[in-house]
Amino acid sequence: LRCPMLSFSGMNSQYARREIFCRNTCHELKRFWEREIGKQTYYRESEEYRLGRSALRKLREEWRQRLEAKLRLRNNPDETEKRANMGR
Repeated sequence: LRCPMLSFSGMNSQYARREIFCRNTCHELKRFWEREIGKQTYYRESEEYRLGRSALRKLREEWRQRLEAKLRLRNNPDETEKRANMGR
């Protein structure tokens, strides 16, 4: 990472505003943002892991399957009778 040395000067040198970014400052900024990105990545991954272990997802899947089965039975009553007759 290369940091430019910036120098801003106005019309009068008495009121010149000079900002100099040295290597240490750039390194500190880079390190700060790398830590922030690392924290956010950690939080996101831990949340994904927590949600993956959640029972809510499994319950939703079970309810979805039950609803699909009920809809199939409602939409195809002939199949229901065939299955009932085959079981006898």
